Amino acid sequence: MRRVMANQELLLVGLMVLLILGVSLKFPDFFGLQTLFNVLTASMVGMLFAVGVMLVLVSGGIDVSFLAVGILSAYATIKYGPQGGSAVVIFAISTAIGLGLGLINAAVVIVARTSVLIATLATSSIYLGAMFAFVGGEVISTLPQPLQTLGTTHLITVKGEVRGITSLNVLILLVLVVCVLVWAFLHFTIAGRSVFAVGGDAEAASRAAISVPRTRVLVFAIAGAVAGLAGIVSVTLSGRADPTTFMGRELDTLAAVVLGGVAIAGGKGTVRGAVLGVLLISLVTASLVPLGIPTIWQRAAVGALLIGGILLQTAISRRQRIRPILDAPAPEVTNA
Repeated sequence: MRRVMANQELLLVGLMVLLILGVSLKFPDFFGLQTLFNVLTASMVGMLFAVGVMLVLVSGGIDVSFLAVGILSAYATIKYGPQGGSAVVIFAISTAIGLGLGLINAAVVIVARTSVLIATLATSSIYLGAMFAFVGGEVISTLPQPLQTLGTTHLITVKGEVRGITSLNVLILLVLVVCVLVWAFLHFTIAGRSVFAVGGDAEAASRAAISVPRTRVLVFAIAGAVAGLAGIVSVTLSGRADPTTFMGRELDTLAAVVLGGVAIAGGKGTVRGAVLGVLLISLVTASLVPLGIPTIWQRAAVGALLIGGILLQTAISRRQRIRPILDAPAPEVTNA
């Protein structure tokens, strides 16, 4: 039981199961393939953003510019990018813009030697201001033809007994690939392991010959690229480019990542946990409608989940003994 309580990912799975069972008792037809597809579709963009935020958090910082990076990258791509050709090219352009904005974030953090939170608050305002001033602020309802086609290309289509037809867009495969790639980067590369070391103790990591600035540049570059990709995925799924799409939605992603067990102080976190956190929030949101709870309470529910995740992390950390990464192992005591 203690092992379960110490594992936030298992607790998230348990909460989701309890939520599904609880709502299903009152509405037996609510949870099925249709609801599953709806939750997955609603979680696609959030998963991508959460993976990027998770990377920065693990490295020891809190990034709040990811939504601004995502929408600026996607909006600029739609407005000035190619209107035909391949969707791969359009996605690559948005991802490249996001990568560039991520590098700007890294430069501000390293050169100004300020906290990631303060730096990204500043760059987020700059990105949004630049978008509205120089790129535009009107909603673009007509997307390039490749994105229109991709937005209506489904992996699976299900006809429900109660409601109409629900489909799962093929972009879910792209989301899964990105999650797997980031997971592999963190666990099977030296650079990925360095991210945990820098987040756990930057000074100790530096003494262990790990380049802290280089690691942070890499983290922000990846986070920016993933945010740019998330932005264009959101535009493709919604069928429109709205520069106000993500306004004020930072809490959802941050709450999901913290709920997934990513330590706010850095040095700990998993892709799996971040994804589970996003799924839980999407599931809670989907459950509000059949329960008759006004959607205005969604923000309160997300805030409550965030507080719960922080309190759970605090309780778990008190149970675990944390040793600095450069501490020598305790000497063995032998009997004379």
